[in-house]
Amino acid sequence: MKKDIRQLIKERILVLDGAMGTMIQRHDLGEEDFRKGWFENHDQSLKGNNDLLSLTRPDIIKEIHREYFEAGADIAETNTFSGTTIAQADYGLEKAVYDINYQSAKIARDVAAEFTEREPDKPRYVAGSIGPTNRTASISPDVNDPGYRAITFDELVEAYSLQVKALIEGGVDLLLVETVFDTLNAKAALYAIDVVQEELGTDLPIMVSGTITDASGRTLTGQTTESFLISISHMPLFSVGLNCALGAKELRQYLKILAEKAPFFVSAHPNAGLPNEFGEYDETPEIMGEQIEEFLQEGLVNIIGGCCGTTPEHIQVIADMAKEYEVRNFQNEIRPQAEDEMKID
Repeated sequence: MKKDIRQLIKERILVLDGAMGTMIQRHDLGEEDFRKGWFENHDQSLKGNNDLLSLTRPDIIKEIHREYFEAGADIAETNTFSGTTIAQADYGLEKAVYDINYQSAKIARDVAAEFTEREPDKPRYVAGSIGPTNRTASISPDVNDPGYRAITFDELVEAYSLQVKALIEGGVDLLLVETVFDTLNAKAALYAIDVVQEELGTDLPIMVSGTITDASGRTLTGQTTESFLISISHMPLFSVGLNCALGAKELRQYLKILAEKAPFFVSAHPNAGLPNEFGEYDETPEIMGEQIEEFLQEGLVNIIGGCCGTTPEHIQVIADMAKEYEVRNFQNEIRPQAEDEMKID
């Protein structure tokens, strides 16, 4: 049996994998790749629904996980960022959600087991990726009707519950609520996790990772990093962190706030810099590695990986670097003085 990740994280910095979408783009897939099996006669276009590839092209998803583990990742994220009925409704695939999540978890679990058997001293883990959906519970999508909401809290809980159940039954080791731009959405996911875990009798570690949308240092719904931390600290989280939107250089100042104040382990998986005018990411593994090394030197993180634009080459540089640094230490409670400093904006 592999070591509990709750113990391993106290011993060394853990490495999360990089971007799934970036790697899928390398395969130059067509509509036919998204239509194999059950979906050949589906009445809507499916190209771009990357989560569906876990059912139609599992060979590609398996190979991507394998490449990241080969590069030195300890944790692979499942191919389920858009794996809710809310997000899949855009493709008319609400009924496929359980299978998408279950199979995505199983694919990643099988590859992790393969590498763990090969290298028992470096066990591999699977984090069930839970994205924010494409609806927000706190902001109206209609500027002329600010009180309108496109989704309710209860609807989010129902959607997340199905995803969480499938991920757990598919065999994930952790649950990762990531790219949080609306904390109310995240609270719905956390509530769903709590309920489903109680029903299934499981106690998987929970990671939460927020997104600072721009140089204002706030989430899309206006929270500062400190406010975001306070909003989710009622849960016994495994880790809290930041990902996406910004590169490592831009993320550092906000990550430092979490590192100083969070009573949990801290994670970061930044983008490979900021996108260029074509929406592409130009930051090389070496340049990103130099910036990540500052995180490690300052003891800001316990878990480090990559988001948009990152590849196995980026993760290899990060993994090699992480071996050389000590883990971030922290008190498992918010210090009184830190609590006094935190203000909800």
